Amino acid sequence: MKEKELLSKLDDARIEEAINRAEKACAGEIKVHIHSSLHGKDIREYAERTFERLGLTKTAQRNGVLIFIAATEQLFAILGDKGIDDKVPAGFWDEISNRMSTRFRAGEFTEGVVEAIEAAGAELHHFFPYHAADVDELSNKVSYGTGEKDE
Repeated sequence: MKEKELLSKLDDARIEEAINRAEKACAGEIKVHIHSSLHGKDIREYAERTFERLGLTKTAQRNGVLIFIAATEQLFAILGDKGIDDKVPAGFWDEISNRMSTRFRAGEFTEGVVEAIEAAGAELHHFFPYHAADVDELSNKVSYGTGEKDE
């Protein structure tokens, strides 16, 4: 499956609604970023630079989560900032990644992303519960990038 096929199977509205639901129950920030291609580079490196560029390291409690998807390669990375990484159990991100991989292999791209958002949101809720003074620090819109200049 090529990039356009994957993109056509992602439902931004459902993904954004899942982010909205998750963030209403926690004080964390979840971001989904779709990148067209890694251009032969390491996904983790691209994801880390995107994490920084999108402002996830600047949240008040350092509890941002990025789901980074490289559309052409059909690869993804899930990153949590220091505040949440220090609290989740060992292997937590790997567990979410494994479930998301299973969904992607089945062609259930939106479902895989939504399930990852829900799992991250539940963990954020556990460690960073929603409070009335919480401010939505980042846009819940799916963001897109196309090349090196974006990173």
